[in-house]
Amino acid sequence: MRTLADAQATEAFGAWLATLVRPGDVVTLEGTLGAGKTSIARGLLAALGLPGEAPSPSFAIVQPYEPPEVRFPVLHVDLYRIDDPAEIDELALDDSRYDSLLLVEWPERAGPGYWPDALRLGLTIEPDGTRGLTVGVPEAWETRWPT
Repeated sequence: MRTLADAQATEAFGAWLATLVRPGDVVTLEGTLGAGKTSIARGLLAALGLPGEAPSPSFAIVQPYEPPEVRFPVLHVDLYRIDDPAEIDELALDDSRYDSLLLVEWPERAGPGYWPDALRLGLTIEPDGTRGLTVGVPEAWETRWPT
């Protein structure tokens, strides 16, 4: 487990992650409310060129970003309000995946194994207020992910 000291460190991790991601990738962000999922997404989107702060997609469910505001297409997805995994098919995320990065908050709402090739980031709020970060690296990421 890696420790992220504060919100700035969480966003900095997202900015670092932006150096590794590419269109076609899926990055899932799991954790309780306030754990830092959106902070990682904001850091990543800023590093990809997004001016200003990225809003949380909680109500829109899918917040798209397109060049020139970012280097390549990104869909920031928040599945918190999804009650039935069948609703995810209506979002047509798999169609967008070929040319976009998918950043998915609350991926557990899709059901187990929905994106088996996703880089899986898990965030916890530690007793001292820091964030604990665990990473699940799938085979597709092994050559890119530092050991």
